[in-house]
Amino acid sequence: MLRRINELPTDKRIAGVHSIPVTDDGSIVMVWDRNERTLTTVGGRLEPGETADEALDRETVEEAGLVLRRSRIPIAAWYWEATDTYTVFFIARVDRYVPMPDGFETTGRVTLNLETAKQMVEKLEGDGLRSQLLVWAEEAIALLP
Repeated sequence: MLRRINELPTDKRIAGVHSIPVTDDGSIVMVWDRNERTLTTVGGRLEPGETADEALDRETVEEAGLVLRRSRIPIAAWYWEATDTYTVFFIARVDRYVPMPDGFETTGRVTLNLETAKQMVEKLEGDGLRSQLLVWAEEAIALLP
């Protein structure tokens, strides 16, 4: 179950993090997932002892070759009933690009404006989770420093 948030949930453990990185011109960065064969947000599971911010930093480098600025806004949480945990989705500005390491499930980053991203996600998946995330991300961009 996906719900909109504006602060980190505290009632359950956060087990995963994803980001919607925003460039200075307002475009967003998504990645192509070779396993799911779709455009997706950047992220994954927290490793033992890792904070949400540390996991977000690691995942954005691993999957998209990006370093995010420190200001991050949580915009949504997905509750996983099977594990009684959350995956939290953040929006943050891109600080800089770095080389993407090999060996991860994504094959490259895709930078596009929000309207194109929404159209592509809807064409690939229909109107669902990622479509809703992009609507919320568009609303939250104005809040980023």
